[in-house]
Amino acid sequence: MEANEKLDKIVEARMKLKRRFEEKMAQTPSVADGSDGQSKPRGSGPTNRHGMPTVPVGQTVTTKWPVLDLGYQPNIPLDKWQLNIDGEVNNPIRLKWQDFMDLPQVEDTSDFHCVTTWSRLNIPWVGVRFMDLAALVDPKETATHVMCYGYDGYATNVSLEEALKPDVLLVHTADGQPLPREHGGPVRMITPQLYAWKGSKWIKRIEFLPKNQFGFWEERGYSNTAYPWRNDRYS
Repeated sequence: MEANEKLDKIVEARMKLKRRFEEKMAQTPSVADGSDGQSKPRGSGPTNRHGMPTVPVGQTVTTKWPVLDLGYQPNIPLDKWQLNIDGEVNNPIRLKWQDFMDLPQVEDTSDFHCVTTWSRLNIPWVGVRFMDLAALVDPKETATHVMCYGYDGYATNVSLEEALKPDVLLVHTADGQPLPREHGGPVRMITPQLYAWKGSKWIKRIEFLPKNQFGFWEERGYSNTAYPWRNDRYS
């Protein structure tokens, strides 16, 4: 009964968030491009589930999974891993591994687009929707963005209208296996409708913000918005 009540509360809070942000979400490029007959998405291949060309402009498909990081790959044992979610929220939380695994788990398949011009398609993931984590902490009306922090010292910003899309996950499994350490395991965030640097590897904290702030690469000239189908790589 307790588990069902917890799930019901998450679903109710999730729907509340959806209603609050659905207009902004509908105006984001990955949804709105082409709707005005002018802002057409750029790329090649058949249309994907988001209505975009499968391969964004300037990208090359690879079956390999290149490793990119800041030169440090932290090793976080599961009994030491934790995720803090705080900032402009009504219910800040700290999740340990089992707390995270007790949340609704989602299986999804999506694409991974790196700003360094490669794309890996149809990766099967397992993890927790960002929207469900947001539902747990109940963002204040003042919240507009999040900053995601990794155990390696990395940080990146994402607007809430992007972060709340249903394919934005905190994943612990890829290709049917625990997420490898070199790719951000035990848990990383994925942002299929944005370039992959917007998803922090080795994630340890999500801070809800009342305004936009730049993260590591944004401070170094990368795009604030990072839309692949607009070739939106650098500011």
